[in-house]
Amino acid sequence: MISSSTLSLSGLPPQSSPLIAGPTPEPKQTSHRPPEPDHRKLNKGSSQLIRWSRARAIRSGLKLDRPVQRPLLQNSEVIDPPVRRSGDGESSTSPSYSSDEEDGCVAEMEEAATGAKHIYMVSDGTGWTAEHSVNAALGQFEHCLVDRGCPVLTHLFSGIEDVEQLMEIIKQAAREGAMLIYTLADENMAASARHACKRWGVPSTDILSPITEAIALHLGVSPSGLPRGAPGRKFPLTEDYFKRIDAIEFTIKQDDGALPQNLHKSDIVLAGVSRTGKTPLSIYLAQKGFKVANVPIVMGVSLPKALFEVDQEKVFALTINPVVLQTIRRARSKTLGFAEEMRTNYSEMDHVRQELDFACKIFAQNPTWPVIEVTGKAIEETAVTVLRLYQDRKNRCSMPRISKRY
Repeated sequence: MISSSTLSLSGLPPQSSPLIAGPTPEPKQTSHRPPEPDHRKLNKGSSQLIRWSRARAIRSGLKLDRPVQRPLLQNSEVIDPPVRRSGDGESSTSPSYSSDEEDGCVAEMEEAATGAKHIYMVSDGTGWTAEHSVNAALGQFEHCLVDRGCPVLTHLFSGIEDVEQLMEIIKQAAREGAMLIYTLADENMAASARHACKRWGVPSTDILSPITEAIALHLGVSPSGLPRGAPGRKFPLTEDYFKRIDAIEFTIKQDDGALPQNLHKSDIVLAGVSRTGKTPLSIYLAQKGFKVANVPIVMGVSLPKALFEVDQEKVFALTINPVVLQTIRRARSKTLGFAEEMRTNYSEMDHVRQELDFACKIFAQNPTWPVIEVTGKAIEETAVTVLRLYQDRKNRCSMPRISKRY
């Protein structure tokens, strides 16, 4: 049972809620206002929220190239830090965190000062579904995200299986004016999130429940309500599992044109000039169970005969815009330690264009190979194109599709 103190939010009167069992006092007639921070001790778990947010910021590459402005913590006039409390319950403008936690607080306060909109993603599993759904939706707002016209800061909270943790996250979202996106397999947890968000005025979206309910109705079977990886769920080592392992091992050995005599064993063969994304695309496809080989195209180097002897319908050509390719190669040269004054034709525009023209002539001589433009595409997008063409050819489908049996 959840006590009313767990659900109470600073600045909000206690109300009757489906989350609280037993009678509750009559609510006071006060105007509904967004929760305002106070100087009381924050509930247990706030330090965990600090670490979660800091880890998320680090993974996102935020504020890593800026020096930490520690004086901000001493100046309450610059940014009011009441959300972060010291451990003794007293209000403090210089909380007694460790240096790492303090750095995380500074990064968060700096980010808040920019006026970024916050999106909280909560999951009882890995959070993969919520994170990718939000990323896909944010892709529709590139016109204002690119120039920071509407900056967004996302926070992922994964493995949340306790209601108290969930309530703490939602209260924090209410304080920051964030919206909540959640994927909670447990119906009670999802209901708790829904009622708490409604109670505290947090805009929220349940991604998983509508889809689960629709599939349950279609199958005529009730869902288990258990997240992936829960103790009650069993995942036996199936044939598909060992197939993926074999595919990954094969793909690693066949990287960058190695062992051309094994090309006939591959499911998919990728061909293209250097830095067109052959290796990451190969690994991504291998994780889906496909044995992939990739063959680099280099001027002055003959392609292996085996490339033209294998089934030509499983060969896919990759090409890219020359300006983008030059940018990628210049970045690659820096990682290899080449100084600016060290001239190399690897990233020179003339050489880049000549190499792409050379590859295009080879593609034209082999019209069976589909030529896929990878400029501006994520690995996942290119993989979808490859798999759709692969399965269309293999199954002779009249309508493009990517099929998978469960």
